Amino acid sequence: MSEYGFNGDGTQKQNSEHESRPEGDERGTLTLSANDFSALEERILRAVEVVRKERQARASAEERADRAEAQLREQTPQIEQLERDLNALRAERDHVRERVERLLGQLDALEL
Repeated sequence: MSEYGFNGDGTQKQNSEHESRPEGDERGTLTLSANDFSALEERILRAVEVVRKERQARASAEERADRAEAQLREQTPQIEQLERDLNALRAERDHVRERVERLLGQLDALEL
C-alpha cells in the first residue's frame, strides 16, 4: 500500500516503504495512508457540522429565552394587578358572606 508524505511546504509526495532518506533530513515527514487521511477528513467535516448545528441551536435558544423574558416583563404588572383584584374580591366576598349571615340570623330571630 502506498503512503503519502507531507512536505514542509504543504505539498504531497508519494513515499514507498523502500525509499531511503538522507540522514540529515530533520523535517520529520508525517505519513498517512489515503484511507486514514479520508477518514480523518470525514471526521473533521462531521465535527464542523456538529459545531455549526450546536451554534445554531444555541442562538435559537437564546433568542427564545430573550423573547420569553420580554414577555414576562410585559405581563408582570398585569399579574400583580390581577393578584390585587383577586385579593380585593375575596375580601369583598367575605364581607358579603358576613352580612348575609347576619341578615339570616335576624330573619331567624323574627320567626321565633
